[in-house]
Amino acid sequence: MSKRFEKQKRRNGRSFATAEIIELHRPDKFETERALPPIKALNPTQADYLDALRNSPQVVVLGPAGTGKTWIAATYAADLYRKRRIAKIILTRPNVPCGRSLGFFPGSLEEKFAPWAAPIVDAIKDRIGAAAYEIALKKGDIEMVPFEVMRGRSWKNAFVLLDEAQNTTPAEIKTFLTRIGEDCSVVVNGDVSQCDLAEASGLRAVLQLVRAQGLPVPVIEFTLDDIVRSGLCAMWVRAFEEARL
Repeated sequence: MSKRFEKQKRRNGRSFATAEIIELHRPDKFETERALPPIKALNPTQADYLDALRNSPQVVVLGPAGTGKTWIAATYAADLYRKRRIAKIILTRPNVPCGRSLGFFPGSLEEKFAPWAAPIVDAIKDRIGAAAYEIALKKGDIEMVPFEVMRGRSWKNAFVLLDEAQNTTPAEIKTFLTRIGEDCSVVVNGDVSQCDLAEASGLRAVLQLVRAQGLPVPVIEFTLDDIVRSGLCAMWVRAFEEARL
């Protein structure tokens, strides 16, 4: 026991048994306090998505904005980490931004990457708590890995989420999929109608391989009817879809 703690104990006029001190610092105590209800599907497609996550190590999920594709993956990953069923959460996406390039943002590559990961980070924080998230980030248990540094990496015992997969090239998505080691859950998430590349999309290539070769990878497809973010979101997605803009 530290001298500082001894002084505090004397100052408060209290005495703690060793078992009590250990209890105060047990991770399980905080786990119990954050007992959360299971993720609830809001429509049949979300239910199929959750079933695929539970029963398959790799899932491809497609569909428009606002359907919960990314939120469900991030929340499911947070629950696996909170229950100690995985050791790491890996978040990645290709560097094809909607707007200004990463070069306009100050800081390291990881710091530049952070604004795009914000919705995923928020979902994880909601599930494990902001303090636990910061600790996991410092320990390296949660990593945000830009595609620029993907080559040479490998992961095991992790949940790996590739967001905006439609903006990968076939070579890039091959690099990503061959980084995956043992005991990993992988979600490849994207919207093939929103590809910002001038060349072929890696997500389309993956879909062709899964279907042509009968690979055991579930493909979950959300539609405009599955949008749950808001009525306004659904209205605009439909408007742009009908105008083909």
